[in-house]
Amino acid sequence: EVGFVDYEVDGHVAVITINRPKALNALNEDVLKDIEAAFDAVDLSEIRAIILTGAGEKSFVAGADIAAMSVMTKEQGEHFGKFGNDIFRKIETFPVPVIALGGGNELAMSCDIRICSDNALFGQPEVGLGITPGFGGTQRLARLIGPGKAKEMVFASRNIKADEAYRVGLVNAVYTQEELMPAAKKLAGTIAKMAPIAVRNSKKAMNDGLQTDMDQAIVIEEKLFGGCFETEDQKNGMQAFLEKRKVEQFNNR
Repeated sequence: EVGFVDYEVDGHVAVITINRPKALNALNEDVLKDIEAAFDAVDLSEIRAIILTGAGEKSFVAGADIAAMSVMTKEQGEHFGKFGNDIFRKIETFPVPVIALGGGNELAMSCDIRICSDNALFGQPEVGLGITPGFGGTQRLARLIGPGKAKEMVFASRNIKADEAYRVGLVNAVYTQEELMPAAKKLAGTIAKMAPIAVRNSKKAMNDGLQTDMDQAIVIEEKLFGGCFETEDQKNGMQAFLEKRKVEQFNNR
């Protein structure tokens, strides 16, 4: 447990919970530092998937701390944007998949997969406060749901509800509040049963490939595909398939 963030491990799955419910888990520098510390503490030899969530009934996060931002200078604003962006980028490029539960739009978008409860709201309210989104909101939203819808949400500071977030592809699935964590654990558990090196290489191939053109992207894929061969897990997985049996477990080697 680090300050505002709780960290627990369940088998090969880690659950990172932002715990500042009094302020709806709003992100100030202290909370952001604690999130980074939690990711830094992940034992990558053991952990194969991560669930990121927020404490309290509303779950997840209200976004950046407006009180903290209200008194910032230009330089401080830019520094705060970089501070948050660097940590979110670390999550985005984190070796193992990260599943976000619920809102906190910019933080959720830096994760691989988003699921939410049926009462979740997603939005970028910043222009109504005289600023732009500053933790990747002007970049990831357009990449995820397309520029037209993203611009509407940002320019008009328009919130969308869970069903619309699902329809536009911002979230993968919508559950009731009670079903949300069990569904996340089930998905994380399924990912954790797969060959971990292959999962990591797939994440890296997809992330890196999306940043480039197709000719370069397939070269990225070939290298990461090749990198799975001669691993114990690849030999074991293919042998099991050929012998028509299930793999008992992958050992991350």
